[in-house]
Amino acid sequence: MEYKQWQLAKRPVGEPTSENWHFATVTLPVVEQGQIAVKIKYISLDPAMRGWMNDGKSYIEPVQIGEVMRAGTVGEVIESKSSQFAVGDHVYGHFGVQEYAVVSEEGVHKVDPNLAPLERYLGVLGMPGMTAYFGLLKTGLPQPGETVVVSGAAGAVGTVVGQIAKIKGCRVVGIAGGKDKCDYLTNELGFDAAVDYKADDLPKALKAACPKGIDVYFDNVGGDILDVVLTRINIRARIVICGAISQYNNTTPVKGPSNYLSLLVNRARMEGIVVFDNVKEYPMAAKDMATWIGEGKLKAKEHVEVGLENFPDTLMMLFKGENFGKLVLKVEHNA
Repeated sequence: MEYKQWQLAKRPVGEPTSENWHFATVTLPVVEQGQIAVKIKYISLDPAMRGWMNDGKSYIEPVQIGEVMRAGTVGEVIESKSSQFAVGDHVYGHFGVQEYAVVSEEGVHKVDPNLAPLERYLGVLGMPGMTAYFGLLKTGLPQPGETVVVSGAAGAVGTVVGQIAKIKGCRVVGIAGGKDKCDYLTNELGFDAAVDYKADDLPKALKAACPKGIDVYFDNVGGDILDVVLTRINIRARIVICGAISQYNNTTPVKGPSNYLSLLVNRARMEGIVVFDNVKEYPMAAKDMATWIGEGKLKAKEHVEVGLENFPDTLMMLFKGENFGKLVLKVEHNA
């Protein structure tokens, strides 16, 4: 059977363009013992994908030229030579930006479409949700009554960070771009305040929103916003470095924080997090978050675009701030 996949054709300099991709037609491999064939239904689009395109030392091997682009996915098992999975099972794994995949049973997890929509397993109940959960609770260590600020607050990770912080009794301030996103944070998700970095005077607005300073900052964007937040942190503040989406497409060196001495003055710490470090604890986190969803304390929003052929343009929505919630690509199959 032939099917379509997006391969990395050339490493990008700055923003990825059409030159970086090859929309290939390939043949489905034979399923061997211990493998399954998956019909992919939804593909997760995440800022981390931009880093996976670079050829450099990181927490995970880069995607190689000519390889299918790596991505988190959910789909349905259509053939199985595995004792763990049966035809008809729905599964999550990193199957890539393609219509079908033949993969080892290792690293694949069953999901239940009766408990939640499939796309939710790429958001709140997937890698973004796990990133928010472990990054905030294990590294940010929020305490009741503290002020937690999160940037990229209307995105897949940020929305969950803010809601978990509220569940833990914190005052929560989100930084996002645009009135609609800010209204969603305060009116729908229960954030205490939201700062529109596109319209507001950020230093002034952040000071007004955080009159008692900032105890935990969960950073998804880096750049100028991180610099401004550093001027407002409290003694023993914790800064969680999850990502720096404002810097990923730079053609010049990444801009580091010029206000970093605030860490010294306030005896604060800044620590990076990678969600894969917590794989063994995913079931515990998923149980907690499923409970919170059931109690109405944790809401989810997916932004679903349609059509595998639209992958390159859809990916760029992340870096233009055009997605509203977890960005997911729905794969439409002709047969």
